[in-house]
Amino acid sequence: MNPKMIDKVRDKNPLVHHLINYVVMNFVANGILAFGGSPVMAMAEKEAEDMAKSADAVLLNVGTLSHENISSMIIAGQTANKLDIPVVLDPVGVAATSYRSQVIKHMLKKIRPTVIKGNAGEIAHLVDIPWKVKGVDSVGEGNIEEVAVKAAQKYNTNIVITGETDMICTGKKIIQNTTGHPYLAKITGGGCLLGSIIACCLTTDDHIEDQLISAVTFYGLAAEYAASQNAVTGPGTFKAHFIDALSFPIQKLKG
Repeated sequence: MNPKMIDKVRDKNPLVHHLINYVVMNFVANGILAFGGSPVMAMAEKEAEDMAKSADAVLLNVGTLSHENISSMIIAGQTANKLDIPVVLDPVGVAATSYRSQVIKHMLKKIRPTVIKGNAGEIAHLVDIPWKVKGVDSVGEGNIEEVAVKAAQKYNTNIVITGETDMICTGKKIIQNTTGHPYLAKITGGGCLLGSIIACCLTTDDHIEDQLISAVTFYGLAAEYAASQNAVTGPGTFKAHFIDALSFPIQKLKG
């Protein structure tokens, strides 16, 4: 990863327009503030275009769906595309229901995401590869590299698949990340916040591979550091220490 890139993000303090699920909104806002970004959580359709125009990046997270926020996401995404503003799409639970599947496939016809980030089950569903899921969680097994490459090719975008080992695919190139901690899967929004961190990192002038590996590695190192603290006894205490760790310099996380 590139520590200087993290410093660039913090110097820039990028504004990220979040169209995100209500369950994780507060946690994600606090996390991105700690990291060095500036969050705005604006879901109204009537302001989606103006808010996207003023943002440095746009995050689309479909965790809680309604007719209005789908329209807002499409407007914000299309606005960002026109202005070459990076877009991160998080297809939360896309394999859980046919409605979610239809919504995401419709969005992907309307929007060109810079990055699609999801777990293996979500990304596999987007390329019609059978994968066992449980609600919004991926519980199946298979060839994750194959899933990543197929999704990158099908949607002509960059893919981040989260899991015990994260997979980053830019074109046909696969980069793996093994940093992280199981507690991330025990707190609501552990994956959603990563989407925000990625969005922040996409606002630098670095190469996409450097942006993605730096975002994912930093996030994992922050989780490892937080989990190692003596005061952490479970997911609840981990959550607070994790927010703290997101604000630290990379040298401290590496310890």
